[in-house]
Amino acid sequence: MKDFLKDLLETIALALVIFMVLQSSVRNYRVELSSMENTLFPKDRLVVNKLVYFHLDTETLDKFVPFVDIGNHGTLFPFHPPKRAEIIVFRFPNDPTRDFVKRVIGLPGDTVSMRGGDVFIDGALLDQPYLAEKDGDTLAPTMVPPNSYFVLGDNRGGSSDSRHWGSVPLDNIVGKVSLRYWPVSEFSLLSGNSSAVSNAGSIENP
Repeated sequence: MKDFLKDLLETIALALVIFMVLQSSVRNYRVELSSMENTLFPKDRLVVNKLVYFHLDTETLDKFVPFVDIGNHGTLFPFHPPKRAEIIVFRFPNDPTRDFVKRVIGLPGDTVSMRGGDVFIDGALLDQPYLAEKDGDTLAPTMVPPNSYFVLGDNRGGSSDSRHWGSVPLDNIVGKVSLRYWPVSEFSLLSGNSSAVSNAGSIENP
């Protein structure tokens, strides 16, 4: 009986550890609006990786680990920072109680501009294979602040995004959209379509 209770307690403890790890690293979302069509659609169910963009402020880390030479102060990503073309979920800067889903277009330090729906990064044309159509929008050159990201919806004509309210601070980003699991017929990994720069040129709400 004692062995049975011991095994039971160990199983429960392991289940709790796994549950806590999953809670801290992934989260499920449901798409509500159409700003990411034709990539994501209303009622799509998504899994968001909350761990991949985990980051540390090296200046703060330097204070707590004085015997390690951190080097230049900034932001340290054990895995990787948000990359161009990745789809992310973030807390809306103007109302952090709302979660939005958009695609990363501009990285910290980039200058983003638009002409006739074409997007330019530092003056170079951005290849956008994920767009069904362009909306003809124009945007004056806008520099992305440090530790911030310029995001756009794939449905440019029906998206409220960085064109309207500015870049998203890193600390507002919840995580990266890793996969769509519902509807089952549309199950797919969403690692981010490649998006090259050429010289040719609500989840609203969860």
